[in-house]
This record gives sequence, C-alpha cells and structure tokens, in this order.
Amino acid sequence: MQITVNSPGQMQELGRRLAKLLRAGDLVMLNGELGAGKTTLTRGLGEGLGVRGAVTSPTFVIARVHPSLGGGPPLVHVDAYRLGGGLDEMEDLDLDVSLSDSVIVVEWGEGKVEELTDDRLHVVIHRAVGDTTDEVRHVTVTGLGQRWAAADLTVLAA
Repeated sequence: MQITVNSPGQMQELGRRLAKLLRAGDLVMLNGELGAGKTTLTRGLGEGLGVRGAVTSPTFVIARVHPSLGGGPPLVHVDAYRLGGGLDEMEDLDLDVSLSDSVIVVEWGEGKVEELTDDRLHVVIHRAVGDTTDEVRHVTVTGLGQRWAAADLTVLAA
C-alpha cells in the first residue's frame, strides 16, 4: 500500500487510521531518514490507541511505554537508531515479553527486530523528490506474515 502524505497533520492522521488496524501482539517497524515523520506517525498511533502520555521521540531513553487509557493495549515506542546490533542488543528491552500484550513500534528497526515475529508491519517513509516545502512524503505500508495476509490496508488511504 502506498500513500502520499502532504503535511505533518496528515502523517498524524495516517497514524490514527493505522491504530484502528492494530491490536496487542502487533509489531510495526518504521523506517525513513531523519526527519521523515516516524515519530509524527507514532504520535497519531498513540492518539488512535488512546494511550497516556505525549508520544515523543525516545532517542535517548531508547524505549517508552504508554499505557492505555481505555483498556486497550499499551504502546511500546522504541527508537533503535543508537543500537548497532540486531536482536541481541534489543534483548535488554524485553520486547519479546511485551509483544503479546502490547503494540510495539520500532523506529529504525530494520535488521534489528525481525526475529521477534514473522507477523509484522513495515512502514517506510520517503521524502518526495523535488518537494520545495519539504513536507510531502511517500509512505509504503507492507504487511508480512499470517496476521497481515488478509488485512485491508487500503483503509489507510481514506
């Protein structure tokens, strides 16, 4: 699924729409260059999931847990940018323990968290070439595994 996003507000709205598809046990991997909108998308996810606390970049704390305000799954927001290794380095975060009860979003997770589950959602955000406002993004959402085989990702483009 490919979506064009024209502003940070639209990126946040995309996160809110994506949250409607998510449930406990879901892993979302976000990739894109610095400033692409990964945290903005995650902020929308947090709003859509109804979690407590402002969703901000966890770059220096590596991971933040946002409990649900309404009985849904908590959001575990991880920034793996500063982590060089694969899953071995991520083990200290106990993501495998949290996965069944939470929605886990990992920024910069490619090559680091795939071993957690065969069922995951890859979200890649690219800046549009030639965009003079520096706000247009092309977002590619790919579902992998049995969990996402029948999912209707077209609802994200609404």
